[in-house]
Amino acid sequence: MDPPWGMKEVVMPGGRLTQQERQQIAVGLADGLAYAEIARRLDRPTSTITREVTRNGGPTGYRADLAHRATERRAHRRRQTAPGGAQAPAQPYGRDAEAVRDYQETLTTVFMTSGLPKMMARVLGCLYTTDTGSLTASELAQRLQVSPASISKAITFLVNLELVRRERDERRRERYVVDDDLWYQSTIRSVQDNVQFVETARQGVAVLGSGTPAANRLENAARFLDFVSEGLIRAAEQAREILYTRTETASDGTAEPSSDHG
Repeated sequence: MDPPWGMKEVVMPGGRLTQQERQQIAVGLADGLAYAEIARRLDRPTSTITREVTRNGGPTGYRADLAHRATERRAHRRRQTAPGGAQAPAQPYGRDAEAVRDYQETLTTVFMTSGLPKMMARVLGCLYTTDTGSLTASELAQRLQVSPASISKAITFLVNLELVRRERDERRRERYVVDDDLWYQSTIRSVQDNVQFVETARQGVAVLGSGTPAANRLENAARFLDFVSEGLIRAAEQAREILYTRTETASDGTAEPSSDHG
C-alpha cells in the first residue's frame, strides 16, 4: 500500500512542480523509492522527477525548500529579461542592480542551506547587502515585499541567535544591524552551547558508570568539544583583535593592514 502522501494538486503532466510535490519527492527519496515510483505516485513523467532531482542536489542532497526557491529564482530572472519586465532599483557606487539582486538571492540560499528558515535567511541576506548594515522593520518589509509581522518574527529569531542586534537611531526608531562583531558574538555563543553539552555529558558519565560503553561515548564527545571550544575561543579573540583593529586603524588613515598573515 502506498504511504499517505496527502492530497495532490491537480496539474497537467507538463506543468511546473508545486512546493507540495517537491516535499513529496523529498519524502520518496528518503524512503529509498526509485524515480519511476515517485513519478507514478505524483502522476508525473519519470523524466520530470529525474531532471528535478539531478538539478537540485541529487538523491542524497535534494531539499524541497531549496529546490523550490531555485525554481522561483530562475522564473524571476526570466521575467526580468522579458520585454517590459520591471527594472531593479538604482544602486550606489555604479553597481549592476540585477547582479546585486541575484547575489542577494544566492546569499539567501546559502543561509538557508546552513539551516536558517527562508524568511530569516532573506532578512539576513538583505541586511548584509546593504551598505549601512542596518534597516528598520518598515524598510525590510518594503524591500522584501512581506508583512511587518513576518519581519518581526524573523528578527526575533535572528536576535536570539545573535546574528542581528537591535539599536535605536537618532529618531528613536528601532533598527536591525549586522556588523563585524556579530560573528565574534555568534562564535562565543556556540562555544557556550558546547560547554553546556560538555557539562551534561559528564553528568551522564557519572550516572551510566565510568568505563561503560555509553559513558565512554559521552566522555569522548565531551573531550572533543572541550578541545574544539578552547581553539574556537582563542581563534575568535585573535581574529577580532587582528582583523577588526587593523580595519579601524586603516580607516583612520594611520596605518594599513599588513600583508604578513603571520
